[in-house]
Amino acid sequence: QVQLVESGGGLVQAGDSLTLSCTPSGRTFSTDSMAWFRQAPGKEREFVAYSHWSAPTTYFGEAVKGRFTVSRDNAKNTLYLQMNSLKPEDTAVYYCAAHLNGYYTHLNAWTYWGQGTQVTVSS
Repeated sequence: QVQLVESGGGLVQAGDSLTLSCTPSGRTFSTDSMAWFRQAPGKEREFVAYSHWSAPTTYFGEAVKGRFTVSRDNAKNTLYLQMNSLKPEDTAVYYCAAHLNGYYTHLNAWTYWGQGTQVTVSS
């Protein structure tokens, strides 16, 4: 059974940095695209960052461009999201997704999802 486990979330202040990790189990995704999405209370889940399996191809949502970076360590089968200059509007549950069949910003294009990790940014 394939599982994606996110970690690294927490409560931080505006301007702080935080790094999220996504570690799959059950299979390797070293030759698969992976991505981060987030969902704030009362809002739809939105695209945050994309990592092609043959890095360094990456894409970011407009709200995080210039502040967030995405990377992967294929040896550790782990995807990371480095979040800098965090803002209160970054508060959300962050989800890891893997195995793309479609356009990378579309939720239904991703086969596997994690359970999410909460990030809360206080002002």
